[in-house]
Amino acid sequence: QVQLVESGGGLVQAGGSLRLSCTASGLIFSNYALGWFRQAPEKAREFVVAISWSGAYTYNDDSVKGRFTISRDNAKNTVYLQMNSLKPEDTAVYYCATGSNLLRIRRHSGVDYWGKGTLVTVST
Repeated sequence: QVQLVESGGGLVQAGGSLRLSCTASGLIFSNYALGWFRQAPEKAREFVVAISWSGAYTYNDDSVKGRFTISRDNAKNTVYLQMNSLKPEDTAVYYCATGSNLLRIRRHSGVDYWGKGTLVTVST
């Protein structure tokens, strides 16, 4: 059975950093594009950043450009999200997801599997 398990969330002060991890099992990891979404309190889930199955291409939302970096380690079946210069508006539950390609994973309908999420809280 496919599982995506996120870790690394927590409480951090504005300007600080966190690294999220998502480890997958039950799938051929290298066949999937991978992405991170987030859902802030009382808001809709939104796309944050994704990486292609080859690792050669990435795409990110403008709100995190220059601050968040996605990477993957296919040998460990793990995708990472390095978050720097965190802002209070980054506070959300962050979800790991898989998709067939970089474009499709940006759309909720293009996501094949979801993790259960990890909470990131950025204080002032």
